[in-house]
Amino acid sequence: MLEDIARELRKEIMITAYRGKSGHLASAFSAVEIMVALYFGGIVKYDRDNPNWEGRDKVIVSKGHASLVLYSVLERIGYISKRKLHTFCQPGSLLGGEPKYGDIPGVETTTGSLGHGLSFAVGVALANQLDARESHTYVLLGDGECQEGSVWEAALSAAHYKLGRLTVILDRNKLQAMGDTEEILRMDPLGGKWRSFGWDVENVNGHDIGELVRVLGKDRKEAREQPKIIIADTVKGRGVSFMEHVPIWHYRMPNSQEMEVVKKELGITERELQG
Repeated sequence: MLEDIARELRKEIMITAYRGKSGHLASAFSAVEIMVALYFGGIVKYDRDNPNWEGRDKVIVSKGHASLVLYSVLERIGYISKRKLHTFCQPGSLLGGEPKYGDIPGVETTTGSLGHGLSFAVGVALANQLDARESHTYVLLGDGECQEGSVWEAALSAAHYKLGRLTVILDRNKLQAMGDTEEILRMDPLGGKWRSFGWDVENVNGHDIGELVRVLGKDRKEAREQPKIIIADTVKGRGVSFMEHVPIWHYRMPNSQEMEVVKKELGITERELQG
């Protein structure tokens, strides 16, 4: 079941971060169900044996600090080995804190400097449109990124060029590095803003894989000229009780006492943790 995959990915994210002694855990945890729906729910077209297949869909993880969820997915589909995954953030590793294009298959562009992923995706989707390709372009966007002007320039361009094969999934966990998104720079009503920029908008529960698959599947079949954004309501730190809704976990590793709670809640054994 897809829910089982989500549970296993959360475990893998934590184990990988533990061995690398770093990682944006809470940001990765909030996006797990979104990535499971995309890659394992029959949505994204990719070739396990040929990562560079020209007909593939492209998934742009714009919130690059959530690289752990991307890397864990790429390991599960066979693009990288578990051994390579567990080199995350270690000396000489190709798997850094943010994804870098060209180092590993499945990373479609370098991200980490927030606000740029959607602009890149607009270029990809426009190139596909000009080449009459049916490939779809997906973007995992963070809500804190939406405070950057470059996101809205890209949003205007996507609507102007009628990029109907471009879909954004907005990880709306309502937290960013320094606190609540609405206290730092108010963005609501987000749906209304995207509609006014010419986008089709839909809201979902970002942790309900069945709902995500249904909405993404319907989106895939729609013949439209508008780009689409799916606003996924999520919980930052989902799956670990003391991380949920707590800003300090944007970038922090659990101490030894906290790890005991993590192991219990995620179902990780000491042997799995140490390898």
